[in-house]
Amino acid sequence: MQFRATLAVVTLAASPMVFGQEFDDWEGEGEVGVLITSGNTEETNVNGRLGLKHEVAEWRNTGDFRSTYSETDDTTTAEKYSAEVQSDYKFEGSQYLFVRGAYEDDRFSGYDFQSSLTTGYGNRVWQRGKRSFLDLSVGGGYRFNRLEEPEPDGNQEEEEAIARLAGKFDYALSDTALFRQKLSTEIGLSENNTISESETSIQATVVGNLSMKAAYLVQHVSDEPEGADDTDTQVSLSLLYGF
Repeated sequence: MQFRATLAVVTLAASPMVFGQEFDDWEGEGEVGVLITSGNTEETNVNGRLGLKHEVAEWRNTGDFRSTYSETDDTTTAEKYSAEVQSDYKFEGSQYLFVRGAYEDDRFSGYDFQSSLTTGYGNRVWQRGKRSFLDLSVGGGYRFNRLEEPEPDGNQEEEEAIARLAGKFDYALSDTALFRQKLSTEIGLSENNTISESETSIQATVVGNLSMKAAYLVQHVSDEPEGADDTDTQVSLSLLYGF
């Protein structure tokens, strides 16, 4: 608990999104997906997400907060909470320096929690209008994870320097439809544990600020904890409200 509180303070302090920026001109989107079935199998799936963005001449600040919960016949089969915050300092037009903090608590991953703090360089290498662009970034930082169960040598913590590569591609298919692709990989420089994630989604406006979104998420861990799968996938269909 003490480390979690310390990490939260460090992440927030590293982000001008919270300290040093006024809360004007923020944009956001709230997302929720719910599936409840009954009969031979009773199943409940709930996905939630809150995305925030603030952009001015020199700064672009983003936050992404997610939760996933699944239950089958009164047995929890998935429970995951994650948070990411990033601040970009823009210079020379499309280039930027970033600071990013991430935290994840996945009950079925074999980890008590996973966290990282990274910084580096990015470039918006292509843009057309406000809704279509390609961002590429590279950086380095530090990863701290805690295992649910100690390893044979008694160690329950993983900490190492990491290199991070990431890309984000948004493409406006029309005035009312948007395709998004996010890719990232964090490479451990001592334990050689690589965590990669891909999210592919399409969203289309239903009416006003309300949209439908279909997404496919894949997360792969090269050196997963004992008893855990190395690859997690998630298919979701949800309603999204922009504000």
